[in-house]
Amino acid sequence: MKIIIIGDGKVGYTLAENLSQEGNDVTIIDKDPEPLKKASEYLDVMCIRGNGVSTNILMEAGVNEADLLIAATTSDEMNMVCCLTAKKLGAQHTIARIRDPEYASELSALKRDLGLDMVINPEHACANEIGRVLSYPAAVYVEPFAKGRVELAELKAVNGMPLIGMKLKEISARISSSILIGAVIRGEEVIIPNGDFQINENDIIYIIGRPINVYNFCSRVGLYKDKTKNVMIIGGGRIAYYLAQYLEEAGMKAKIIEIDKDRCYELSDLLQNTLIINGDGSEEAVLNSENLCDMDAFVAVTGRDEENLLTALYAKQCGVHKVIAKINRENYISLIKDMGIDSVVSPKQITANSIIRYVRGLKNAMGNTVETLYKIIGGKAEAIEFIAGQSTKFLNKPLRDLKLKEGIIVATIVRKNEIIIPHGKDMIRQGDSVILIVKDKHISDFNDIIAAGGLHYEH
Repeated sequence: MKIIIIGDGKVGYTLAENLSQEGNDVTIIDKDPEPLKKASEYLDVMCIRGNGVSTNILMEAGVNEADLLIAATTSDEMNMVCCLTAKKLGAQHTIARIRDPEYASELSALKRDLGLDMVINPEHACANEIGRVLSYPAAVYVEPFAKGRVELAELKAVNGMPLIGMKLKEISARISSSILIGAVIRGEEVIIPNGDFQINENDIIYIIGRPINVYNFCSRVGLYKDKTKNVMIIGGGRIAYYLAQYLEEAGMKAKIIEIDKDRCYELSDLLQNTLIINGDGSEEAVLNSENLCDMDAFVAVTGRDEENLLTALYAKQCGVHKVIAKINRENYISLIKDMGIDSVVSPKQITANSIIRYVRGLKNAMGNTVETLYKIIGGKAEAIEFIAGQSTKFLNKPLRDLKLKEGIIVATIVRKNEIIIPHGKDMIRQGDSVILIVKDKHISDFNDIIAAGGLHYEH
């Protein structure tokens, strides 16, 4: 696919990196030569210096032949104009990054009036991600599939858990057969396990199933703690605003510490049930005076990775049960997890996941479209949801008769009101939502999961 990205900031660069790796023809437009220099050195992309609103620049980038244009500059208004202009010049599809909360309530009207195919708000998506994690104290990450009817949770096997030393088939028999352990990280290794695989201490495990079954599994292995009630948020930016809204609706009490006095007044007007404190959240004295140690959860979402990391570590040291830090630099993430911080969120990665999912769906619009996609394990594996359509070549065949490519597991089948943790005799039927866990591969067509010679047709 021919894709044009306007704006070579954090999100634009991450998108260009991911989309070019998947074999797309990517062009980046930006006014600033510095980020373009980095992109041309490290990525297989074409770079054009100029204003993405300019018709001449867009035509130079080949907008009239573009399958997709993504506007990800720092200005919402510029992104909207870029998309509107691109559509008029012949771009097939457009995506705009729109971040201002004032536009959030008008997104459906904006999409319709501007001809946008997708709107992405990184801060809103990031706040929802954090909210899900806080609603689910046992898990490091929780991702919804099948419109929320299935969840993928990332957990750490710690000392004292009954599943340590058990094989997966024993876990199924003794603890729960209604969840599936689809992937395990052991040190640097990513494993798609079979029934004889044994869980060791410090393994990171990915479990998938109905939300209630995932919750019950966590409870049985001793991970469940009391529900999160009090949350301290450091930084009063857009993520904090959206998160506080989420927490208010979920019945949790939030407290935001923000250094800018004017922003504190703004937040006080916008958030009726959230306590807003004017202070420097990176200072221990401020955190202690606001009773950090009595909090159920701590979320660091300032604009500086280092500040988020240090305050999160301090909160962990104070015994706060759930600690979450927003980090933009990918190379920090594995380091941070080793330090004991429970969850790390990256707005640019969440945005990239959403857009890659959309791009794969466009690539394969003939039937087996990607419904949901999450990069997990630092991008080394993916959890993908497909809808089985007429073009699916292995409908109504028992899974045991299919030879899947190595590193792929069928994790869950969702059929109307049924959630199936599949076994060998189960079949995929037309209309089923099928969730896969895939290691080291980019799958955009459901049929690509079958190995060569893995389908036996009856004559």
